[in-house]
Amino acid sequence: MNTVAIDEIDFHNFLDWSKSNEYIQDYNYDIVNIDNSSETVWHNGPVIEALQRGAILLLDEIDLASNKILCLQSILEGTGIFLKKIGKFVRPKAGFNIIATANTKGKGSDDGRFIGTNILNEAFLERFPVTFEQDYPTLTVEKKILTNVAASLKIPMVKEHEDFINHLCTWSEIIRKTFADGGIDEVISTRRLVHVLRAYSIFGKKEKAIKVCLNRFDDETKTTFVELYDKIDAEFVNSNNQDIKEE
Repeated sequence: MNTVAIDEIDFHNFLDWSKSNEYIQDYNYDIVNIDNSSETVWHNGPVIEALQRGAILLLDEIDLASNKILCLQSILEGTGIFLKKIGKFVRPKAGFNIIATANTKGKGSDDGRFIGTNILNEAFLERFPVTFEQDYPTLTVEKKILTNVAASLKIPMVKEHEDFINHLCTWSEIIRKTFADGGIDEVISTRRLVHVLRAYSIFGKKEKAIKVCLNRFDDETKTTFVELYDKIDAEFVNSNNQDIKEE
């Protein structure tokens, strides 16, 4: 027999409902009526917890939030907040700060690249004093990132794999510059390059790793990107052959 604990109001509502419900009358049940004397306990959420600890509150992908995010405006003012339910005013402890990340800077996505994002209230955005734009890593930094990823994947750093990483980084840099100039509608991110390395560690073939990681794009874009990589790889081979002849 199952036991269900409900409050007094629900207890009487359940009795009235069960009398006319043939389905539930086919089962055995027992009800324990409880009074309303149980104590409500307050638990801090992440915002209040960060305030009291002097911690960093990270609002990740904030442009995916609805207009309910406006409830944080008083927090962003930095003066604290009054909690009505417990009658307590919480002031921010030293070190408390709020960092928000967004792909559209709160302006929404007109081209659909970041579908689901929203245009955030201007007064809310104005409460963030500084905005930092994070560009893609430089060629040197991106090579270091991929080298570390390759090491974590147990890909030995022989010359073949060093060249592969160099080609990937050159490839992505050209695509990003073309995207910035408006020549194409898609871009290769550092994350996409990491995906390629992971696919390579699984399949053991560079061409297949690149192609399966480009399947998310339309056929025309995929073909263009593959041809560009092949051209970079071919130029490197021709350059090496030329060096050998000169020697």
